[in-house]
Order: sequence, then structure tokens, then C-alpha cells
Amino acid sequence: MSIIEAILVGLLQGLTEFLPISSSAHLRLAGPFLTSGDPGAAFTAVIQIGTEAAVLLYFRKDIWRIADAWIRQLLPSAENRDPADARMGWLIIIGTLPIAILGVTFKDAIETNLRNMYITATMLIAFGLLLGLADYLGRRTRPLDQLSWKHGLIFGFAQAMALIPGVSRSGGTITAGLAMGYTREAAARYSFLLAVPAVLASGFYQLYNYWGDFTSSMAMPTIVATLVAFVSGYVVIVGFLKLISTRSYMIFVVYRVLLGSVILACLAAGVIDPV
Repeated sequence: MSIIEAILVGLLQGLTEFLPISSSAHLRLAGPFLTSGDPGAAFTAVIQIGTEAAVLLYFRKDIWRIADAWIRQLLPSAENRDPADARMGWLIIIGTLPIAILGVTFKDAIETNLRNMYITATMLIAFGLLLGLADYLGRRTRPLDQLSWKHGLIFGFAQAMALIPGVSRSGGTITAGLAMGYTREAAARYSFLLAVPAVLASGFYQLYNYWGDFTSSMAMPTIVATLVAFVSGYVVIVGFLKLISTRSYMIFVVYRVLLGSVILACLAAGVIDPV
């Protein structure tokens, strides 16, 4: 992969990771048009470290407060500053379990069969329509501090659906949140917080697992793509949270359906290869 392609891939990752349009689908779609081919699940997971670093930076105060309260709860001699923050820490851990368990269980399928473009296109359309339905019918009245253990687990299973390219991690969790009556801001905020342990763990695992395969020629493109993903991802977080405070998700629904339809048309015409 050339440096120019690494910049483009990193930009694509950063721009799509936090929007409910599936970054993995866009990276998978970009593959046939790159001279280096499909970036692959491992490369995708590694550059996601960049976008999650953007989450750590933007939500640093929230993350520090939650982590501090959670750790203090485990120490009998420490002062428990905020039970609500400690509880949120447990909810994030519980919500991470589904994607961790399913990710390990179906690792081979995720990196091979599930990357079929027919599946990606279908998921883009289907989950786009579900997002639109949840946004339209959801009550959007529950704040994040009303998050229950049951709902935290449902959020977790929704996030795990993003193991299938085209679903979208943020799209799945936001759809679940809206369906359960949470506000747009609450669903998006928890989606970002819930992603931190799962995506960072996946990225560092893939980095460790494929460390021996990274040649000197692959190292620089990976680093460049990760840095670009970090910068562009941070910009998207700021803009996205402002957007959903006043607008619906309909623009993303329309985009997903159109993109999925275009991919299906290209597959039917033989323009792109399904695998």
C-alpha cells in the first residue's frame, strides 16, 4: 500500500467509524479500487486504534471519571466518589462481553465468509431501514443515567452485530438505543464509550497476532493510516454529536440504502467481485 492510499484509507476509516454507515463496509468496498487490494480485517482493526484514540481524547474526562469510580469501588479503603459512574463502568464491561465472546468464536468467519460483498450490501440496506424505523418510532425520552443492566446487555449484542461488515457498530448500538427509548444523544454517547474496550482490544490483538507479517514496507502505511484516522475521527465526533442534537438520522438511512443498492447493482453487473 502506498502512502497516498494509506492516507485515503485512514481518512475513510476516520470519516465512517463513528457515523452509522459502517466503516468496515466502506473499507471493504474500497479494496478493489486499491492497487494493494482489500485492506483486510486485520489492517482494519489496527487502524481503528487511531479512531478509538480520538474517542479517548474527546471523552477523556468521562472515561477518567468512570474508571476512577469503578476502581475505587473495588478498593474497600477508598472513598467511593460516584456510585453512578462506578455502575457505568460495570455496564460498559458487561456490554463488551457479547462482542468479545462472539468475536473470538466466529473469528475465521468474520475474516473470510462474512466479508462477502453481497452480505455487506444487504446489511447496509437492512440495518439502514432498521435505524430509520427506530429513529421514527422511538420515544427518545430516556437519558443515559437511566441505563439498566438489561439494556446495557442489549446494547452489547447490538454492538456485536457489527462483526458483520455493513451493519455498523455505531449504527447497531444507536438503533438499539433508540428502539429502547433513549435519546439520540444518549444512544450515541454510550455507543462511543462502549466501543473503547472492544475496539482497542481487537486492534491490539490483531497487531500482536500479525506482528510477524508486518514488513518494513507495511509499517509506514499502517502508521500513516492510523494517524489520519485519529485526526479525521476526532473531527467527526465533534460534528456528529452536534448534528444529532438537532437533526434526525434520516440522512444516514438514505445514504445506507443508496450505497447498498449501488453495490448490489455493481455486483450484478460484474463491476466488483463479491469476494
